[in-house]
Amino acid sequence: MGRPWTALVPLALSWKMLAMAALGFSSGFPFYVVKDVLKAQVTEAGVDIGTVGALSMVAVPYTLKFLWAPLLDAWTPPLLGRRRGWMLATQALLLASVASMGLWGPADALPALAATGLAVSLFGASQDIALDAFRREFLDDDELGFGTGVWMNAWRLGMYVSVGAAFLAGDLGVGHRTIYPALSLVMLVGTATTLLVPEPPAPPGRPRSFGESVAAPFREFFGRRGALAVLLFILLYKFGDSMASAMHIPFILRQGFSKTEYFVIVKGVGMAGLFGGVLLGGAAMVRLGANRALWVFGALQAVSTAGFALVPLARNLDSWGELRHPLLAGVVGFEFLASGMGQAAYASYMAMQTDRRFTATQYALLSSLMAVPGSLLSGATGYMAALLGWPGFYLACALLAVPGMALLPRLAPWGGVRTARG
Repeated sequence: MGRPWTALVPLALSWKMLAMAALGFSSGFPFYVVKDVLKAQVTEAGVDIGTVGALSMVAVPYTLKFLWAPLLDAWTPPLLGRRRGWMLATQALLLASVASMGLWGPADALPALAATGLAVSLFGASQDIALDAFRREFLDDDELGFGTGVWMNAWRLGMYVSVGAAFLAGDLGVGHRTIYPALSLVMLVGTATTLLVPEPPAPPGRPRSFGESVAAPFREFFGRRGALAVLLFILLYKFGDSMASAMHIPFILRQGFSKTEYFVIVKGVGMAGLFGGVLLGGAAMVRLGANRALWVFGALQAVSTAGFALVPLARNLDSWGELRHPLLAGVVGFEFLASGMGQAAYASYMAMQTDRRFTATQYALLSSLMAVPGSLLSGATGYMAALLGWPGFYLACALLAVPGMALLPRLAPWGGVRTARG
């Protein structure tokens, strides 16, 4: 078992959690500058839809960040230490590159705007490598669950601020030459926090060269007993949840709900559930411990995914008209709540699998593997839904949780004191 519930209040109010909130916010902010703000700008400028879609490629550094993560393990900047030094450097580069996006207009300098957006993604992904490593090394194992929950909610807050502020300013007639420099100043939240927090102590035996930092993390990880089982678990734990979420938009619209109803229910009730789930999941891990949290939250994820099958089945009821909105809101709210709880435990588990000598490299690799179901395998979900029907599809996605859960007795036994590293 973890800490008693009475330990939660002082933990939540601690300066460590305040630092996690500020740095999580700094992590989420630049990602949505290039993902949403840039796309909105070029769309309003009348750029053709094909080019708008192609601009999604400027975010590719976030997917490939594991390629240069060893650099951040091997080399220490001259100021502030191995983790804070990289954090400060990337934040300074982000401030400059986000502000520079205001120099270019889509109509007359689209290639320059795209190149600047790519630079923002590169520096943002590099900041994430440093921040993820810092979080793992800064927090104790029994603080990691709650700290991850705080971090993930602050990350989403960064998204809302970057997109919301830019859209509101645009509607008020503020031009991009002002919006981007103003947005860049938000990065000062992370910069100030980086200057105030202490540098985690450097572990003995850390890599001293780039070559060593590439090879040593792999040797260490695959030299563990059960390393392949850990990788398989990371791939499978949220597999069904990821597959199901890929079809939420077409599912809801094909149940007769309007796009406005979708937005209100999914982006309102659903996102509130996700925020609450991540925070509640982190808080529950304080009491349950990491192992038991993985069991409980994994089961809740499966049950909540299966709950979507109730919606098409209920359409045959005479009371469908009265049931449709509260039923969908309940199903979506529960699913997002359970998904957020599972995400908190899942991210904490991945962090616990890293060796502190190679935190940046190993966490970047594991988080890239985590993204595989959503980025590569979700393309099959439409065919699954067509073949199985909506109830069958969501029940099948719920069953896809079983293989990941089946690995828990070996990797995170219910009565275990900590999450096993193999």
